[in-house]
Amino acid sequence: MALWTTDEELFALARDELFPAVVGDVMDKVGLLRQFLPPQIKPLSAAMVVIGRAMTVLEADLPPAPDGGPSQPFGLMFAALDDLQPNEVYICSGASPTYALWGGLMSTRARQLGAAGAVVDGYSRDTPEVLSLDFPTFSYGGYAQDQGARGRVVDYRLPIEMAGVRIAPGDIVFGDLDGVCIIPQQAEVEIFSAALEKARGEQLVRQALEAGMSTVEAFEKFGIM
Repeated sequence: MALWTTDEELFALARDELFPAVVGDVMDKVGLLRQFLPPQIKPLSAAMVVIGRAMTVLEADLPPAPDGGPSQPFGLMFAALDDLQPNEVYICSGASPTYALWGGLMSTRARQLGAAGAVVDGYSRDTPEVLSLDFPTFSYGGYAQDQGARGRVVDYRLPIEMAGVRIAPGDIVFGDLDGVCIIPQQAEVEIFSAALEKARGEQLVRQALEAGMSTVEAFEKFGIM
């Protein structure tokens, strides 16, 4: 039986007791071996943590317009942004890493809607504004070049991929300074239950090591390292 009954309870438990590394270890043990997004996707500040349900977004590069201007600026980006629900994460892939996929005004709107954060397979911009809002944003870093003339959102709430990691709408996105992992919705109870057990066991190992126990002895006794 799960230790939580709502997403809010689960996400609070994860923030208090878990981190992506231990969740990733558990997924490895059940054969989910490709659940971490590319390592260059980092939080804009070291203290940022994101956890929520995936609101998947597919971006595509725009071909150059004949007159040199944007032919379809932003596409469905505004509709996707306005469709964010509380505790959802705007997670976007499909573009070339040549322009920003997230910014300050988007963060303002997402925060007002109760969204949990943004994770993009590319750059973000307006970094001082995003930091001042303290909106969890994970990207390649700051780069000011705009998407308006270069890319558009073509669809949302559909399965996407990011460097071979499949992300379905409603999967759980969990990230911190060490990276972002995707927990498939159909396995979330198993994964988080096992992760909580492992994390609580690691606390016992830590206490034993601090008391002078060797790593060999600790692993033999607890089976965790």
